[in-house]
Amino acid sequence: MSQVVTPTAIATGVRAPRRDIGLKKRYAAERRFRAYGIAALSFGLIFLFVLLWSVVSKGYTAFQQTMITLPVEFSQQVIDPQNQRETNAQLLMTANYPILARNALAKALGISTTDRAKLREVSQMLSDGVRVQLRDMVVANPAIIGTTQTVTLLAAGDLDSAFKGQIDLSVTQENRKVSDQQVGWMKQLAEAGALAKHFNTGIFFNGASSRPEAAGVGVALIGSFYMMLIVLVLSLPIGVAASIYLEEFAPKNRFTDLIEVNINNLAAVPSIVYGLLGLAVFINFMGLPRSASLVGGFVLTLMTLPTIIIATRAALKAVPPSIRSAALGLGASKMQTIFHHVLPLAMPGILTGTIIGLAHALGETAPLLLIGMVAFVANYPTTPMDPSTALPVQIYMWANEAERAFVERTSGAIIILLLFLIVMNVGAILLRRRFERRW
Repeated sequence: MSQVVTPTAIATGVRAPRRDIGLKKRYAAERRFRAYGIAALSFGLIFLFVLLWSVVSKGYTAFQQTMITLPVEFSQQVIDPQNQRETNAQLLMTANYPILARNALAKALGISTTDRAKLREVSQMLSDGVRVQLRDMVVANPAIIGTTQTVTLLAAGDLDSAFKGQIDLSVTQENRKVSDQQVGWMKQLAEAGALAKHFNTGIFFNGASSRPEAAGVGVALIGSFYMMLIVLVLSLPIGVAASIYLEEFAPKNRFTDLIEVNINNLAAVPSIVYGLLGLAVFINFMGLPRSASLVGGFVLTLMTLPTIIIATRAALKAVPPSIRSAALGLGASKMQTIFHHVLPLAMPGILTGTIIGLAHALGETAPLLLIGMVAFVANYPTTPMDPSTALPVQIYMWANEAERAFVERTSGAIIILLLFLIVMNVGAILLRRRFERRW
């Protein structure tokens, strides 16, 4: 409300009010802008919540695994019928261990070992991974041959899905992979306490497998670790050195302007282009092995360098010129000024940019697909030159699998990747707050 002072008002001491339409319009525009901002933020939070809910609701069950605890008889007739294990250790590796697990489960269910039809259904309730599990026990301790040991065995993927409620058991058995007989046995074992859900450590330590209940991201985690280590070792010193030169030493001319423009453009280049570059240079020209973490690290280094250079230059520019002037005024050289005064003060911004660049590289899939990191790798890579895969590529491969149980494995791997990204971004924020100085 504005007021206009007139001669009459001066004489009478009364002021005549008048509406300021322009001021009301400005206030209304400000309220609308605030409402738009709140609406946009609300929509973003809603979509983020829906995304996280869809991933977590499908993936949290991947951290539980259905297992069957049974007394398994390590029969010498099955493992070493001729008692030759001392002279032929290969017998322990090739024995028919699934029969031991099948017979133990059949005995627990009260099924005769001569009923082939039921034994076939019993075998389908156990994972093929029991072969490796029992074999490793015997190889580690051959003395258990001829004894009975209580062993917790992996249930098959279909039984695991049924026990977790992911299969609709109300439909006819012709339309599902678990028969009515197997459902009855599942309930019988659960009531006896032999069938239960355990924390699934295998998803963190197992390698690739065609069986979802035995598949894990262990190899992918090692491959991602090797790649991130290579990216950190190469991109941080090269990016910081390039930034220092461009910001502190390089003359301002057309050539340096061209370099700066290209660096900014490279930061916006699609990641798949770096994959094509890595395929052409590192694999076809240099002859480096496909699916190796070393090649993946080189490709992601090229992709991360522009981000680190831009962040480092911004951090160097944020240091007040008075710091440089004071150091030079006290007799410090140009090099001493930069490395003793400017660089330590710019370090929070440099570390933040580096961590964000690493987090970006950790979630990349397209360039790794082009350099062949989609191999089926079941064994841990011992060096960066060994075949391996990466966490986002493992997610991509599981997403293409047809089996129902791989759906929860895919969402579980996404949860693991998101946790790594959250930790890295929170670390960047904490480092900035811990070392940041305000001028």
